Amino acid sequence: MSDLFEKPVPDDASARKAAPAADAPLAERLRPRRLEDVVGQQDALGPEAPLGRMLAHGRIASLILWGPPGTGKTTIARLLAERVGMRFVQISAIFSGVADLKKAFAEASERRKLGQATLLFVDEIHRFNRAQQDGFLPFVEDGTITLVGATTENPSFELNAALLSRCQVITLARLDDDALEALLVRAEEAEGRALPLTPDARATLRALADGDGRFLLNLVEEVLTLPAGAVPLDPARLVEAVRARAPVYDKGQEGHYNLISALHKSVRGSDPDAALYWLARMLQAGEDPLFLARRLIRMAVEDIGMADPAALTQTLAARDAYEALGSPEGELALAQATVYVATAPKSNALYMADKRAHKSARQHGSLMPPAHILNAPTKLMQEQGYGAGYRYDHDEPDAFSGQDYFPDEMDRPVYYEPVERGFEREIAKRLQWWTKLRRERGVR
Repeated sequence: MSDLFEKPVPDDASARKAAPAADAPLAERLRPRRLEDVVGQQDALGPEAPLGRMLAHGRIASLILWGPPGTGKTTIARLLAERVGMRFVQISAIFSGVADLKKAFAEASERRKLGQATLLFVDEIHRFNRAQQDGFLPFVEDGTITLVGATTENPSFELNAALLSRCQVITLARLDDDALEALLVRAEEAEGRALPLTPDARATLRALADGDGRFLLNLVEEVLTLPAGAVPLDPARLVEAVRARAPVYDKGQEGHYNLISALHKSVRGSDPDAALYWLARMLQAGEDPLFLARRLIRMAVEDIGMADPAALTQTLAARDAYEALGSPEGELALAQATVYVATAPKSNALYMADKRAHKSARQHGSLMPPAHILNAPTKLMQEQGYGAGYRYDHDEPDAFSGQDYFPDEMDRPVYYEPVERGFEREIAKRLQWWTKLRRERGVR
């Protein structure tokens, strides 16, 4: 269902044979009839690209076409089959079950006996469960079918390893501005009229499509309902005239993880502008603001830590502010916290120290604390030496006894290594001073 489109080519026999009805939707009428007319996918279809090299040898291997909606997955699969002389069979994982697959395999097997190869195109292949995906394996392996699956989700997460190992993954890009403009020109040629849009509105129309060629042409059809000779629409009037499109984003799927990763890495990289952009993208797509608040809290402790302890206070306050105000007012508190953590000095010293401490705790098991730091509330415990030799730090010079607080069986480790940034500069000086005092007092 993910397609690109072009104006039918009159001298192409296959185009004449497959020409859609005159009253078909614009997206169908502009569907490419040749691979050369697919726009925006040169990295996949060019002569030196994976599919280009396959076609040069006259054969197609089993493939997974991975890309956002409206980038040409179905059309490319159909044209590949046509180019190498294979029978094209299409099913959808949303509407098909085991019985449909068995039927497709049986028909492909019979046609193979007659010398005709079958390209089985499975749209939304990630919708099949693991067992159903395994069902393709023997038929792919023995050549009964050449499988071409289409998915908008990351195959690494959604397809099992056995199936992936038998297919080449081809990544299709969301259509860029030039590709979308090419589709607008084709639409105008097909309709015999220019779109009634100002240059800025034309750019806005491409932006509204969000990289989806099919959706762009659906928007064009809405624009073309305006009478010929109408005053060109400016961006504001265009947005009123067409349905707004929510960004491609599934809170339970890869889009969610991609954007939160972009936000987190922008903060870690001290880029407040990029961080604000990704925050806005997620909020506009309907992400739970409290989820974002929790992630900001995590960033404060993971990527800033003791370099600026106030970052944790700021992010906790932003969460509380959002809970008190709700949207949209509370979102400004999230923006403030985002800028704070993005511009704060960075250190993962606390994060790494915590990991080292956990690793050490697992390695050393259930070692007892040294006796001198144990309380001795009973006579028996006093007789066992609990608390013996403990030195009260407030009574010591510099309020520092320098005693060892690790188990007797452990060499003293160093987990926390502050960096020379932010508040950790001061902490590093304190640690160096205490280390010097320990040496002078003969403590390990």
